[in-house]
Amino acid sequence: MSEQQRQTEQPHVVVVGAGMAGVQTAVALREKGYGGPVTLIGAEPHPPYDRPPLSKAVLLGTAESSAFDIDFEALSVELRLGLGVTGLRPAARQLDTAAGSVPYDVLVIATGAEPIRLPGTEGVPGVHLLRTLDDAEGLRPALEQRHDIVVVGAGWIGAEFTTAAREAGCAVTVVETADLPLAGALPAEVTAPMAAWYAQSGADLLTHARVAGVEPGTVVLADGRRLPADTVVVGIGARPATAWLTGSGIALGADGSITADERLRTSLPGVYAVGDCASFPSARYGERLLVHHWDNALQGPRTVAAQIVGETEQVYDPVPYFWSEQFGRFVQYAGHHAAAGTPVWRGDPAGAAWSVVWLRDGVLIALLAVGRPRDLAQGRKLIEAGARLDPERAADPAVPLRKAVL
Repeated sequence: MSEQQRQTEQPHVVVVGAGMAGVQTAVALREKGYGGPVTLIGAEPHPPYDRPPLSKAVLLGTAESSAFDIDFEALSVELRLGLGVTGLRPAARQLDTAAGSVPYDVLVIATGAEPIRLPGTEGVPGVHLLRTLDDAEGLRPALEQRHDIVVVGAGWIGAEFTTAAREAGCAVTVVETADLPLAGALPAEVTAPMAAWYAQSGADLLTHARVAGVEPGTVVLADGRRLPADTVVVGIGARPATAWLTGSGIALGADGSITADERLRTSLPGVYAVGDCASFPSARYGERLLVHHWDNALQGPRTVAAQIVGETEQVYDPVPYFWSEQFGRFVQYAGHHAAAGTPVWRGDPAGAAWSVVWLRDGVLIALLAVGRPRDLAQGRKLIEAGARLDPERAADPAVPLRKAVL
């Protein structure tokens, strides 16, 4: 039997989205021994690439791209790039695209998230988002020419871009509607020390500030202040890229995410969802989680691939993990602190290295580490194990977290 005959006897798996989640789904299928046809569809024309370097090496010009080092031809994965998917017809098991319909037997949706645009800035010169390779390449000249830059939003992307822009010698002003950076992502008592990082880097952080409008060369605030801005970078959040699923019958949450189950199956038979576009129920934390971070896009595909090859006992309930490099600091986070945890500090937040752990009934549920990678490595394993810690020992930065276990 030829290889082509063998493949046609197995279901055709189509993966929509050629980012980390989509690429890793294709790779995981082959690692699991799946021999059927696999097609990976990407909306961008570029070979699949990793996103974290976009706000660092690619933006600063120290790397031309961050393409994945994967031989898709050797994996027998068909790449269809520059192809936007516009609709899903589950009854026919077909996708709608600008190039016609694409049939599937099994579908994996990995379309990720799309940045939220600042209202009223469509078509205004000098306004940028930072999500794609083209975005990063479009912003590189602003750093090379040392533009006056206004960053809207002091979230993770805002902080990372500000770091790169200051490293390039640009004057940067960051506008944030909340009273502290990372509002909504972390509690105020944790982000308060981070506000000082902006000034230390030479950037201006304006809190309680709202953008009323953007004119060429100027950002106008609601209080009347006018900020010079050759370039404006908008980083006010992202939403699941699921608008193309309207009318498909697939179940979506109020946040726009695909409501996958504990095995990352959607409400439609033979359709899975993974990465930034999908939420999943966490038994560990007792709530549904929507995780917009790299590690989720790396881990979830293993569960999807397991389901497709018949290993249906595997469920997805990870300890969420992410990291950020900003202002000369390596910030790492594991867990989910919103599950009513009590914060315990390890070290002085005014210093270069410190951590916060969250305990719920004594059990470690989350950890934020700034310049303390050992805390993160140990803490992540302890969260997975459901370990109970002695709060007094956990508060001593000289005591390894594993030594604080009761």
